[in-house]
Amino acid sequence: MNKIFLAISALVIVFFTACSTKEVYKPLYVDADWSHYGSADKELIAISSELAVLEDYTLMSKKGPLDVRIDEAERILGQSDGWILSATIEGNLTLQGIDEKTKKTKFELKKTIAGASVKGDILAVLFADNDMALYSMSTQELLMKEQGGKSLTADYRIANPSFMKELVLFPTLDGKVVIINSALKKKLRSILVSSEDNFNNIIFFDVIDNKIIAATGSKMFSLSQKEIRVNFEPRDIISEGNTIYLTTKQGEVLAVTPDLQVISKIKFPFAHFYGMISHGDKLYLLEKEGYLIALDKDMFDYSVHEIDLEEGFIFSTDKMFYIADEYIAVE
Repeated sequence: MNKIFLAISALVIVFFTACSTKEVYKPLYVDADWSHYGSADKELIAISSELAVLEDYTLMSKKGPLDVRIDEAERILGQSDGWILSATIEGNLTLQGIDEKTKKTKFELKKTIAGASVKGDILAVLFADNDMALYSMSTQELLMKEQGGKSLTADYRIANPSFMKELVLFPTLDGKVVIINSALKKKLRSILVSSEDNFNNIIFFDVIDNKIIAATGSKMFSLSQKEIRVNFEPRDIISEGNTIYLTTKQGEVLAVTPDLQVISKIKFPFAHFYGMISHGDKLYLLEKEGYLIALDKDMFDYSVHEIDLEEGFIFSTDKMFYIADEYIAVE
């Protein structure tokens, strides 16, 4: 396995082991074993916040398999505006068309890339040293560069840059959201989400109900007329309409508004959630000790099912959890 995948593996191991405790989740009652599972065709060998890499270097998105293959020396970054983005540790960025298989372009950026996104002719890149840059897709010209703050460590869930008309929003590795006007080539604002020393990168970013929503591993943030920060310590986050569902490091599951007001919540003592899927009227929660919890979205009722939980990378699509070379379906 190449050095990029080893580096990402180390980050995943640190992320999961750092939050382990001696206490474990023990359900009061366990329902029938979950029957919707089996062997996957290909094993997961790497994951990002948006995509997973399979053993033949093809990709899996949240919607299912993609007919795109990356080079084994590359790390997957994400998908954006019809492109798949991947990069080597030396900073060679590759963009491949998802639907147009012959469409491909490369940038030699000469330093490690943490995240990147595309919109039209603008390529936005967040580097591993937290610097930010905009490039022209057509000419590969550097349009502007912005120096970022110091960042010591980050986990694998790195949120990629996002576009809002002429604005480019960079979720950074040091707990900020930097807003740049691509037309003026000027930084407009830097917003602090969290000020932790380590593992403080933005792990979730979205615009919901005209509000900027961002999260690190310790805080969630909402911005519209005012800034709101809450110490939720989120693990997984799903936005669905105007409701945000999240699991926390304390074993909680919450439904909150875009203003981060709690609609409903439930706690599973000492639970460590590895993944969450929203499907129909339920949330499906993958728990570390080998349980699948099917929770009604009103959080009044749930069932707990035992599962065989393999060791390895874990990635969730809209209907399945993939663990190494196994899958668990929610229906």
